[in-house]
Amino acid sequence: MSDPRADHAGITDGFASRRYFRKFETITAHMARVAAVMETEGSLTRDEVRILARYGAMLTFTFRALSMKYLLVGRDTGRFFGSLAIDRTESGFPVAAELLTMANDAQQAARHLDGMPGVEALKDQMVRTILSERDLPTKLQFALSQRLYYQELARGQLFWAQNHPESQWMGNLGERRRRFLVHWAVYDTQVNLPVIYLMEVEDTGKIALPKDERRWPEAQAHLMAQSLAGLKLVTIAQGFDQDFDDLHPKRLKRLHIGPMYSSAFTRQAGPLRAVLDTARAPEGQDWALAWTTETLESERVREERAGWFGKVEREVFALDPFMGRGAETGATRTERSIILPQRPFQVLAEQNPPGFADVRKFVVDPDGRVLRY
Repeated sequence: MSDPRADHAGITDGFASRRYFRKFETITAHMARVAAVMETEGSLTRDEVRILARYGAMLTFTFRALSMKYLLVGRDTGRFFGSLAIDRTESGFPVAAELLTMANDAQQAARHLDGMPGVEALKDQMVRTILSERDLPTKLQFALSQRLYYQELARGQLFWAQNHPESQWMGNLGERRRRFLVHWAVYDTQVNLPVIYLMEVEDTGKIALPKDERRWPEAQAHLMAQSLAGLKLVTIAQGFDQDFDDLHPKRLKRLHIGPMYSSAFTRQAGPLRAVLDTARAPEGQDWALAWTTETLESERVREERAGWFGKVEREVFALDPFMGRGAETGATRTERSIILPQRPFQVLAEQNPPGFADVRKFVVDPDGRVLRY
């Protein structure tokens, strides 16, 4: 068995590290625009777009915190600090261990900040070092970068390895039937990619789901335990349906954000790599981001016995009817999309590699607008 760590690489050059983080800041900003275009097409609802925009912002804050942590990478800071580790073959994103370390650091952020000089005090010390000692204040710069890192962690609202389920009320369908949109997200440790889940649920319990002190913690724990990329959506939905008699999953979506392809930072094989190599786009435009949406929908409801006299509703899910792929994918449909700047898109259109005919293409023009092709 191959060691996945062999595909991990540290960005040890300071300039390369800053370019990497600038690239992702640009990409996460485009994600919200792509979601807005998908809403216009009808593939996402306004509530789903709002939730995705929030997770996109959380990813932005996460990359911002990591950029502060590794601001002085490649410089002699007086101690061995390491470098940002990315998955250069599978995802192009940071490895999951970076987020796990960041979560541990966040638990102790307040203590670190209490023991550090303030930002202005560190800047004053740097000025005095430059003027009096005529030397680069590298160690002070490092101290400032770490303070800014912990300040970002203390602000919160970052994308963690596990982002626990939250619910949003969508309306009442009857006297004791409510509709909720439950959403949660994880950073998949196998492929080092953010994965977002959206589930529409009808609740027939006596107490509304978010206020139910018994069912809501159980439902949250169940969903987090099932948030594995290797599990099919139909397995997740059926398990939830069976374990909660008064919660009925009507639609489940899973969005895989990535991989990110970049001729400067990744070495993925395949057509996109060839496209980026041929495009030779300028700095900041040599990338492409894949985006996969799996959707599972309930087709109908059947009743089954529960106890001596009771009955419960069970969902029958619609699977992809084409070529028998439903059993294979475990979803009603799977849609692949790609976001890329204009120049790589032109090369992609010219080369027209096999397998891309059904991929939705979102192109970022030089002004930052996102267009659907």
